[in-house]
Amino acid sequence: MRIDQYLKIARIVKKRPVSKELANQDRILINGRKAKPSSEVKIGDEVDCVFGNRHLKIRVLAIAENIKKAQALTLYEVLSEERIQLENRVNELNND
Repeated sequence: MRIDQYLKIARIVKKRPVSKELANQDRILINGRKAKPSSEVKIGDEVDCVFGNRHLKIRVLAIAENIKKAQALTLYEVLSEERIQLENRVNELNND
């Protein structure tokens, strides 16, 4: 499944164009590699997302085409989540 679609279905982001833009801005990593919106995500992959003032690292547990909101949390496991300040976020993105 495409990463932009997965982030929307898992309800990590609210709209698919938002996840597509994050990938286009190199703010999504899959297993430590920069992801394009069309990059495939598989069960067991680790995904890093930097958006807003948030850095989220998840492990993909399942993939589904359609899922109810209440079950969306079963698609992934949160490995780490942190709030980051603006200057840290800029430095983080520039170092990649």
